[in-house]
Amino acid sequence: MAGFDQDIELSAYSHSHGLGISGNGRSGRQRSIAEVSSFTLGGASPSPRTKSFADVSPGGSHGRSKSIVAASDGAGGGFHGTMSRFVDSFRRGDGTINKNLDFDDDNNTSSHGYSSHSISRGHGGTRYYDLRPGTGKINTPSSLLARELKGRHLQMIAIGGSIGTGLFVASGKTLSDGGPASVLIAYLIIGVMLFCTIQALGELAVIFPVAGSFSAFSTRFLDPSWGFAMGWNYALQWIGVLPLEVLAGAMTIGYWNKEINKAIFVTIFLVIIFIINLFGAKGYGEAEFIFAIIKVTAVVGFILLGIVINIGGTPTEGYIGGKYWEDPGAFHNGFKGLCSVFVTAAFAFAGTELVGLAAAETANPRKSLPTAIKQVFWRISLFYIVSMTLIGLLVPYNEPRLLNAQNIADASASPFVIAIESAGATVLPSVMNGVILISVISVGNSAVYGSSRTLAALAELGQAPAILAYVDRRGRPIVAILVTMAVGLLAYLGDVPSQKNIFDWLLAISGLSSILTWASTCLAHIRLRKAWAYNHRSVQDIAFKAQGGVIGSWIGFILNFLVLVTQIWVSIDPLHQGDTPLTTKERVRSFFVSCLAIPVVLICTIVHKWYYKTKWVRIEDMDVDTGRRDFGRLGIIKAQEKEERMGWPRWKRVYRFMC
Repeated sequence: MAGFDQDIELSAYSHSHGLGISGNGRSGRQRSIAEVSSFTLGGASPSPRTKSFADVSPGGSHGRSKSIVAASDGAGGGFHGTMSRFVDSFRRGDGTINKNLDFDDDNNTSSHGYSSHSISRGHGGTRYYDLRPGTGKINTPSSLLARELKGRHLQMIAIGGSIGTGLFVASGKTLSDGGPASVLIAYLIIGVMLFCTIQALGELAVIFPVAGSFSAFSTRFLDPSWGFAMGWNYALQWIGVLPLEVLAGAMTIGYWNKEINKAIFVTIFLVIIFIINLFGAKGYGEAEFIFAIIKVTAVVGFILLGIVINIGGTPTEGYIGGKYWEDPGAFHNGFKGLCSVFVTAAFAFAGTELVGLAAAETANPRKSLPTAIKQVFWRISLFYIVSMTLIGLLVPYNEPRLLNAQNIADASASPFVIAIESAGATVLPSVMNGVILISVISVGNSAVYGSSRTLAALAELGQAPAILAYVDRRGRPIVAILVTMAVGLLAYLGDVPSQKNIFDWLLAISGLSSILTWASTCLAHIRLRKAWAYNHRSVQDIAFKAQGGVIGSWIGFILNFLVLVTQIWVSIDPLHQGDTPLTTKERVRSFFVSCLAIPVVLICTIVHKWYYKTKWVRIEDMDVDTGRRDFGRLGIIKAQEKEERMGWPRWKRVYRFMC
């Protein structure tokens, strides 16, 4: 079944275009069509090794075909040949193979017959946003991005891909602000909210595995202007996270040597992240696969150690149990303390949705994504709820090291490290800090991946500078990657005296961005189901159905909205230590530091709507077909899947339902 989806895609194309292809499901980005078939669109290929797919495509002989020939010619050129191929890989890709494997005509039109080259058209002397080409362009699977991610990559991205400073370090701030009970309640609420959201995202992404998914879904099912704002909101979120994580890694080094210059390790981390992203989607997937295994092992190890410490006690005390829930107490700062925990908890969960963004670069999302989406439940339950419960039992909220943290990235204030140090361990705290370092690289890697793909998708729609849409022959949005890495240079400001302010504003960019993205995803899913019913489609035709259905999406949307409201309240009237009341200037700063994403999104939406005169997308105008990889061959795929399921034993049926 792994290659079935692609086999059908090749077969369907060969029948509709008179092309005989006997491939094995791998439409590699650097293989000529002659390598998998003795026929081309023009008939038999007289020279199997020199005639590439691009040579017979409507676009003529250019792009990737030249790189194939160059690679063949320079294969034996030693170092010179290797460098030649390396440089050649950065040239613009033409997407010939992906483009021709879609069910579009030769003029690059969508399945509905309209051109997808422009989204701004003249209409009575005014500009307006033409939704049809916008939908066709971003929602067709003919992306230049390489489809190299596999099921195991998606599963590890879903389970532990974005576990980083949000959980390991910033959780200390949530504990000191709200107390252990507030932390547990907040993480449970955010967990339920995110479970519903990711289920909705899974259904959307399996049906439409497209680049720039969050922007695309909002544009398609809500409002083009809101989609524009969501795209930039999500891109800016990860752009802000990159320097934040890199600087956190440099500060973690200070655990061993406080005198060392942070700039040295900022450079090292940025170079490592850039090199990983040079390997494209497959490099990202393999790196995250390894990083996630390490992080998952560390969290499971901490949970086991935490249970032992709680029962066995520390060198200075005996059995701990729930003593810290009584003294200093379960709650701190009352209801406001609970509300203040939400946004930091959301920051810890941010990145779970990356599995939906990766759908566009997955070989078979119909099979791989559902399994990965189901893993999110275990991630929420095990890595967040259980670990934070143990943290609340092992570390009191008035622990001095929590209160003296320089910022949310100060690894010395990590409650995980504090809990282990309190047990008298000498080596394990260093091991935990090593895991935090790996997590920093992992989340920084995810930040470059998430922002670069979103920027490239926005540029494809004409919603960002066109140069950001540049995708090279290896399927990498190389310009968008370079832009993101350039912003990462802000991490060098970590040595300046005002580093806390820098951290605050970087966090402000990404703080509420996730909440807005998740709420939009839930609402887009609700609207998709309405459009699906309006077009007389059966829910049984949906490969992966959200386990909570539409009700689950409403629960996710409402919880996202409530978290947003509580955060606005806390930002206007923040927690304050001391008797001196906050000045108006301090309150204004507190609001923008906590809620900067809200004015950014509103400004983007209003300006775009004023410029293009967009309107809320009506149900009858929604296109529920363009961009589906199973379009036109759903019956065959469903029959194959049914036959496969019939052979499963009962234990596997239960396992596949849960995982």
